[in-house]
Amino acid sequence: MSPRIKVIRKVLDPPVIKGFKPYGLVSKTQNPEPVNVLYEEYEALRLSDYNNLNHKEASEIMGVSRPTFTRIYASCLQKIAKAFVEGRQISIEGGKVYFDSNWYLCKKCKCYFNNTEKEKPIQNCPLCGSKQVKEYDYDHTDSANDIKL
Repeated sequence: MSPRIKVIRKVLDPPVIKGFKPYGLVSKTQNPEPVNVLYEEYEALRLSDYNNLNHKEASEIMGVSRPTFTRIYASCLQKIAKAFVEGRQISIEGGKVYFDSNWYLCKKCKCYFNNTEKEKPIQNCPLCGSKQVKEYDYDHTDSANDIKL
């Protein structure tokens, strides 16, 4: 019997950072491998702990069942605890997700924003008014600025 197909999870807001690095005393037994938090795990943590939604409300937003949401959330907490206890770096990437609307990056002020009115094209940055706006590409990283373009 083959495993069940994983449902694509909806993420409303992409993370504003790629992860975290620990600082302080370096242990000789420190594991250099980062702990990978998936986009859906990040979204579960954001909805539940940052936006103070209960699991039922958050699961409806992500388009998954409440038990599935709870498993995603628990996995995120477990990974964060592992990173804290073992002094590991946390990276936020991957997962089977889609974003609610297209996201854009202003090359002038480095502001990320989305287009909630999908029928209207984006022409200016809502923060600084610049026309140097590019659609946010989650698969392409600009290593010079360490941001995704």
